[in-house]
Amino acid sequence: MSLLITNIAELRTIDSEDTVIRDAALVVEGERIAWVGAAADAPAADDIVDAGGRTVLPGWVDSHSHMVFAGDRSAEFEARMAGEKYAAGGIRGTTEATRAVGDYDLTRLLLGRCAEAAAGGTTTLETKTGYGLTVDEEARHARLASTIADTVTYLGAHVVPAGWDADEYTRLVTGPMLDAVRPYVEWIDVFCETGAFNREQSLAVLEAGKAAGLGLRVHGNQLGEGPGVRLAVELGAASVDHVNHLSAHDFAALADSWSGYSVSDASNPTSPAASVRGTVATVLPACDLSTREPLAPARELLDAGVVVAIASNCNPGTSFTSSVNYCVTTAVLQMRLTVAEALRAATHSGAIALGVERETGSIEVGKFADLHVLNAPSAVHLAYRPGMPLTYQTWKRGQMVHGPRA
Repeated sequence: MSLLITNIAELRTIDSEDTVIRDAALVVEGERIAWVGAAADAPAADDIVDAGGRTVLPGWVDSHSHMVFAGDRSAEFEARMAGEKYAAGGIRGTTEATRAVGDYDLTRLLLGRCAEAAAGGTTTLETKTGYGLTVDEEARHARLASTIADTVTYLGAHVVPAGWDADEYTRLVTGPMLDAVRPYVEWIDVFCETGAFNREQSLAVLEAGKAAGLGLRVHGNQLGEGPGVRLAVELGAASVDHVNHLSAHDFAALADSWSGYSVSDASNPTSPAASVRGTVATVLPACDLSTREPLAPARELLDAGVVVAIASNCNPGTSFTSSVNYCVTTAVLQMRLTVAEALRAATHSGAIALGVERETGSIEVGKFADLHVLNAPSAVHLAYRPGMPLTYQTWKRGQMVHGPRA
């Protein structure tokens, strides 16, 4: 069954050339894109959808979120807006609230948040554990998340629970807890930060995850300069996220990790450079605004040759939004990215951070038909009309998951 989507005012492919096609069309066969080009040249198809002169982008790839939680931290947010500084301790309050909720209600909450993300154009979603912090709870959260999210990250090393010695808890994270979550997760993460886990503890967590066959991710350099970025690069982590406070050595380490990389080679599995992958610097602008930390230096990272992704960091304490539209708008208006750079960061670069760039993150023949239709004649409107509800439809693997039907 083939489907022609036509009358597209602007099609942003986010391919290696950042191709923009005006008066465009595309053909979907099953789950995948079968043809892309000018509407006037479109082949026949079994069915037709008229895009009504709207813009079509790849669906957002949200490579960093914390969706498995219960409870509310609005009082903490209000206090922070009144001048209190963010500290990682608020995570413990969410942990208590989440432990008190049964599987049914926790699944319902997660489904609702994922539906909100889809309504905002997100088609690929990573989410983490990290609000359980016991063997049974981390395993429960991982199990529930694995039935809903596209990929799940184990974040038992989110914060040290009250009453625990940090080294003793690290041994739990790298031993029985890791064994319990392993069937449900693809990644391991650690909050390498003052007030959470130091370099040695973070190294132990990441090495245990690697030995268990998991990909590596790091929360790093959010609250100040620290070892997170360089540890991530040393171990070949797929991404290091937050990156608000970077030294010259951190910039150099990230840039060096991408030496020899090119977007065109990455899309060609036969290229000798196709296996070259550095550590993606994932910026979380909604979190930066909520915590009143300095905005991550996305502009400088891009200029240094680092692959930069944008993600929502949806969580109850520091970024209670799954709107990648909002994050992209912020990146353009306040982080000095161009529209094209912000779009790539929230799609193709996010896919690189999750290791799925050959399947999604751009509109190219053979990739999944993961599409975001904007109720606007150009993607520029995301920044030009900040805060407006521009998502019209969301398509995931060739099926509309949000928006009006033709």
